[in-house]
Amino acid sequence: MATKSLAQKIDIGINEKDRKAIAKGLAGLLADSYSLYLMTHNFHWNVTGPMFNTLHTMFMAQYTEQWAALDLIAERIRALGEPAPGTYKEFSKLTSIQEVSGTPKAMDMVRHLVKAQEATAKTARKLFPLVEKANDQPTADLLTQRLDIHEKTAWMLRSILEE
Repeated sequence: MATKSLAQKIDIGINEKDRKAIAKGLAGLLADSYSLYLMTHNFHWNVTGPMFNTLHTMFMAQYTEQWAALDLIAERIRALGEPAPGTYKEFSKLTSIQEVSGTPKAMDMVRHLVKAQEATAKTARKLFPLVEKANDQPTADLLTQRLDIHEKTAWMLRSILEE
């Protein structure tokens, strides 16, 4: 005997195909965001050198902001009716960010973070055509906010590298 689902169908004005596609794209953004969070927190713990205090404090502000963003992205995936990925295994399959081995020097940490911030921005930006086609303003708003933060953070990190 088949059991009937008690869940109510989602009827938010975005068809199921588009909701699934947007959620899939957001899953990639969540994976990049989590990878970026983990990299930034790791560097916060392990940074050394003459800029220790500046970078330690900056990295903490960045990973704290990133941590809050994870929930926003995951909850948007859920609002679209899809499960949010939440394991290292899933994230490692979905992320576009290369994991860093060992403990880089401080300025190499900054370089890695610039690349990771930019990669996360590109992942968010790739979703816009689908989101706009589906008339999905909440996701567009989330993407705009994330892009603003990733691009600004990448600029600030690049500024540290200038001579």
